[in-house]
Order: sequence, then C-alpha cells, then structure tokens
Amino acid sequence: MQIETADISLIGHRQENQDRVSVATAEGAAFLAVIDGMGGHAQGALAAETALASLLEAFSQTPHPIFDPLGFLHLSLGRAHEEVAKLGVGLGIDTRPRATCAICLVQESAAYWAHVGDSRVYQLRQARVFNRTRDHSHVEVLLREGLITEAEVQGHPMRNYVECCLGGETALPEMSISRRHLLKPGDILLLCTDGMWANLKDEDFAKFTSPDKVLRDSLLALGTKAVETAAPYSDNCTAAALQWRSA
Repeated sequence: MQIETADISLIGHRQENQDRVSVATAEGAAFLAVIDGMGGHAQGALAAETALASLLEAFSQTPHPIFDPLGFLHLSLGRAHEEVAKLGVGLGIDTRPRATCAICLVQESAAYWAHVGDSRVYQLRQARVFNRTRDHSHVEVLLREGLITEAEVQGHPMRNYVECCLGGETALPEMSISRRHLLKPGDILLLCTDGMWANLKDEDFAKFTSPDKVLRDSLLALGTKAVETAAPYSDNCTAAALQWRSA
C-alpha cells in the first residue's frame, strides 16, 4: 500500500486530555482508532486507554490481510466494550468509565469502518465529504426524522447526549459497521472525536488538505481551527487520517 497517515490530539481548554488515538500498520493493512473518554464520567481517560489497548491488540494478533473485516470490527469493538465495562464493576451507574470510539481498517484497496457513540469517520473524495458516519445521539435521531436542521444541531441543548458507548452497561452497545468501501487515489479517511467535528462544517473537512501539503500539517491546522472556534470552552480535539495513494 502507498499511504500517508497522521494523527493529532489537542487538549483544548480542558484540564485533562481524555481522548486517545492511534494509527497501526501491518503487512498490507492499516488500522486507525480514535477514542473519546466521556468527560461526564469518572476515569474517562482510563476508559479510552483501555479500549485503545484492546483494539490494538486485536489488530496485532489477527493475520493480515484480515479474512473477515466486518467480523473483525464487530468482535474487536465487543472485546473493547467488555474491557471498559470491567472497570465499572462495583461502581454506581453514574460513575462507571465510558467512551465513544471510531475505528477503520484499510486493506486490499478498500476501507471498512465502525463506530459507537458520536466519534465519527469521514471519507473525503475530490474535495467533498463522500461518506460519513451517523452519530448514536439524540440530535442525530431528530435530524433523521426532519425535526431539526443541520444548522440547529450545534446549538441544540441535547447535542452532547450520546445514546450508546463503550462501557457502563455489560450488554453490548449499538454498533454501526460499514460495508466495504473501495478506495480511489487521493481518498482520505478521517476519524475524529466530537471535539473536532462539532466546531467545523463539512466544507472544512472536505478542503482541509491538498496533494501538495503534508497530511499532518493539514490535520493539525484543522484541529487548531476547531479548538479556536470553541474557545474558551473547547473540548479535547483528536483525529487520525489516512490518505490513499495506490495499492
């Protein structure tokens, strides 16, 4: 594979960075993950760290190319959820560690992704948002049902209400797992926490970089813009990106 990857994690205006991010590569495969430890719950950073470690272990221990990519995503998220849920054993429901996440597997000229909560995956092609995930959130339900508009999402009083996450309950959370997405040269896969996407517009993502720019520089500039837009109340801002060159 000919790819370029980058990742960033900015603390924003918070006292602690509870996000985690990683880009892992193997023979003919790449794996991206962003995890958002939920700040409204105790030990959000520990939840994110635990989930990320579980996901990276699953990727490193699975032969590549992965025979069943969609099964891999489902099982890996399930195991990560179990590990985060263990952290909350014996704790009250409101103090159990939790996290949202987005993951993406790239192999054999295709991408497969999954998410839980409101961490997102964007597929960018020819300076436009070609695909993006739909959040497991109350406002996303309202948006799909036509009860609010895209312009009303950012200011909605329930914008931060997430309907499912890793950890908390022992039962598996709702997971959204994509189909196979063929990649074309120049395609970009961008995963991010809500600290980035909530303060930007689709056009910011679509045009954040170009072939003549270093991907990490562009990603850092995009994250900085998200933080500055929300100042002085910005959240942690974390993202991972992969630009596909060719097989």
